[in-house]
Amino acid sequence: MTQNFAIYPSLNGKTVFVTGGAQGIGAEIVRAFAAQGARVGFIDRDAEASAALCAEVPGVAHALCDLRDIPAMQAALGQLKAAIGPADVLVNNAARDDRHSWQEVTPDYWDERQATNLRHMFFAIQAVAPDMIAAGGGSIINMGSNSWWEAGGGFPAYATAKAAVHGLTRTMARDLGRHRIRANAVVPGWIMTERQKTLWATPEALEAHRKRQCLPDLIDPVYVARMVLFLASDDAAMCSASNYMVEAGSI
Repeated sequence: MTQNFAIYPSLNGKTVFVTGGAQGIGAEIVRAFAAQGARVGFIDRDAEASAALCAEVPGVAHALCDLRDIPAMQAALGQLKAAIGPADVLVNNAARDDRHSWQEVTPDYWDERQATNLRHMFFAIQAVAPDMIAAGGGSIINMGSNSWWEAGGGFPAYATAKAAVHGLTRTMARDLGRHRIRANAVVPGWIMTERQKTLWATPEALEAHRKRQCLPDLIDPVYVARMVLFLASDDAAMCSASNYMVEAGSI
């Protein structure tokens, strides 16, 4: 499909931090903000993919770290701030939807999944919120998932973490709202990133999923990025504590 996408003047010159920004949905978010004239920085642990994206999108800042290491993440956010300024927008995107059987989950694996998919979101908010308060406002966008909304199986630790993202979003919207900081969750359906295509998007799985969607088309990462842009922009100035679905009406 050919789309004529919106330009958001309010994003021009804004400073945006994206976690997990080197590939997939995160990389599409980085590209989308850069195209709006924003100052963009991202964090990722994949050095090769990070370098490739920086070569593709000149002027983008990046910092390498494993987000499960909270002190390292805090230091990486400091590097982005030093490079492009304090964040006006934080996109908590990083996650991994690795499949796992409920029978085989250990306490250590459970904790690691929460560290991968949830814990860093709170500490990233904690790190950037003081600058947003000082600036008089900001936008925090947390990446959820419709996996638990539609009772998806095969990854209980991931689905639990993603469900918790919505609780985190709403409570932080309340705590930070008086400072005019908005917090919202974007809820992707099955997005056709290269990872999904490589690991799980078999013809049979795709056909079954199409039947669950109201719309017939598979979802490109660009559509998630477009929703993130809207929520970061002044057009969404009165939007907070809410979930914004990008799942083609999947049930």
